[in-house]
Amino acid sequence: MEPRGMKKWRPFATMPEQYIGLKEVINRQLEVNQPVLTEEQMEQINFTLIEALHTNKQVYLTYYKNGQRITETGLIQFVDSLGNLFIFIDDVFELKNKMRLSELIDVRLA
Repeated sequence: MEPRGMKKWRPFATMPEQYIGLKEVINRQLEVNQPVLTEEQMEQINFTLIEALHTNKQVYLTYYKNGQRITETGLIQFVDSLGNLFIFIDDVFELKNKMRLSELIDVRLA
C-alpha cells in the first residue's frame, strides 16, 4: 500500500469543461451593447484627439471591444479621419495599437 503523500483533494477540478462553460456564461452576462454617439460627442472626440496629437499630451481612451468598455491611457501618435483609424501608444507596455475611430466611446486629456 502506497501513502497518499501531499496530494490535494480537488473534487470540482475533475471537469475542466465545466469551468470553460461557466466562464463563457459569466462573460456573456458582462457584455454591454455598443453605445451610439451623437454628432456632438463625435466632434468632441475628434477635437480632443487632434489636440492630444499636436500637444503630445496623454489621454484616457475609452473604447468598445468584444462587448466590453475598456479604458486605457496613452499617447496619440496618428489620426486618419478619412481612413477611420488612429494609432496610440499605451502607457503600460508602450505598444502601438491601431484602432478604428468608430470603436471610440470617450477621449479625455489626462
